[in-house]
Amino acid sequence: MLSRIAESLYWIGRYVERAEDTARILDVHLHRMVADPWVDEEIACRSLLAVMGVGGADGPVTSARVVGLLGLDEQNPSSVVGALAAARENARGARETVSSEMWECLNTTWHGLPDARRRVEQQGVHAFFRWVRERCSVMAGLTDATMSRDEGWHFLVLGRSVERVDMTARLLSTHVRAGGSIPSWLTLLRSCGAWETFLRTYRGSLDDRYAAEFLLLDRLFPRSVFAALSRAEACLSELEPDPGRAGVATDVQRIVGRARTGLEFRGADELMTDLGGVLSSLERTCSQINDAVSRRYFRQTSAVSWVPEAVA
Repeated sequence: MLSRIAESLYWIGRYVERAEDTARILDVHLHRMVADPWVDEEIACRSLLAVMGVGGADGPVTSARVVGLLGLDEQNPSSVVGALAAARENARGARETVSSEMWECLNTTWHGLPDARRRVEQQGVHAFFRWVRERCSVMAGLTDATMSRDEGWHFLVLGRSVERVDMTARLLSTHVRAGGSIPSWLTLLRSCGAWETFLRTYRGSLDDRYAAEFLLLDRLFPRSVFAALSRAEACLSELEPDPGRAGVATDVQRIVGRARTGLEFRGADELMTDLGGVLSSLERTCSQINDAVSRRYFRQTSAVSWVPEAVA
């Protein structure tokens, strides 16, 4: 497979996942503002911007401004609208590889973006976030239903998995910075679509330890960090079928494997003691994975940035 096509597929996976997860994070933030009137909005908004890598905003920062920066800014590929536009642009460059259904999904979503602001004004911002999640879910379903499990699919799912690890860590970081509370965990689990599964798994016992354990370590829930790292590891194994005589073949396999085992063999109590440090480490690991993937499979590109970046 051409390096250019592989890179486009990798970034389609990352951008679609980024749009969905950014919408989830913003939804959590706004629900928290409504549920807890004692929260200082200015501090909470600046904390969220810092978690998402958008710092130094001048003047007062309100929730409406955060939605504008992280949700509706067309020039920023880290925003919801910007990420969906970037995913469509990458798909345009890989038309011979993506299925017609996938292209039509991304193209239809892109044509719907000019109405995003009107949708927010008429139906509310939560309706917009719900629309984004639905469109991203349709894209994920079409990807799994219409692509052969060849190199192209592995690159796309690798990108999706790396982004999922990064964004789940950022989502959990918003909770840690908020000081942590059981209502916050409830909102967070619901935003991840994990609430019912969590209840069935832990039989209704909601506390910090169980919630963090579920979102970080659960082997079966697909949005957990452990499950996403395992999926990325499986994709890399398919892309490098010959492991050689010792260890693994590539730097990126070593980085992903260390991150997975670092979580797998860490007890839940130990995890809670240093949750902030674990999440920061995961965000750095995702940046290292991206660099290693670029060096191994693509033409040389700059590292992932949460400030405006060139579309791959």
